[in-house]
Amino acid sequence: MALNMSLFSVNAILILSTDDSSRILTRYYSPPHIPHNAHGNDYPGANPYPTLKDQKAFEKGLLEKTAKQTDVILYDNRVVVFKMESDVMLYVVGGAEENEIMLYSVILALRDALNILLKMSVDKRTLIENYDLASLCIDEIIDDGIILETDPVVISQRVSRPPAQDAPNMQGIDLSEEGLLKIYQFGKQKLGERLRQGL
Repeated sequence: MALNMSLFSVNAILILSTDDSSRILTRYYSPPHIPHNAHGNDYPGANPYPTLKDQKAFEKGLLEKTAKQTDVILYDNRVVVFKMESDVMLYVVGGAEENEIMLYSVILALRDALNILLKMSVDKRTLIENYDLASLCIDEIIDDGIILETDPVVISQRVSRPPAQDAPNMQGIDLSEEGLLKIYQFGKQKLGERLRQGL
């Protein structure tokens, strides 16, 4: 049996509501490189839930199975690690041969980064109101099933980068014709100075 030499390790990240079993945010991944002789879902690592119906059935069964379980289970021939936060469940799904510790570090990174970004208020309502932050957080952790980062502080800093200190203050800008002409003249002057410095 050949060793899996791919960095692809996460099949899905799910954030589901425990109240009504609804989806809050879900991402399913397929390996970026499919062997030339493979068709459909008959190769290892293929997304076994290609349709919305399959995904929802998997998610419903997963919620039922994890209601009274520990943090790591084997479900539907997949390693699933999960954490409960308030009224939501966070899941990371990997293949049956995947390293549980690595997947567990991903779920901890997701939970801790969301706690930092959402100021310790990770619940259904807050996640829906801050969907963009949660989505960016997942994108910083995983790209196409490949784990990029597991440090929650780094992830939260990348997602919520404060504006640069040298950014111009846009509140006092005069947008009249005269104001725009002044801005144009100022830009033209600065460009001329830079060109002279370069020669």
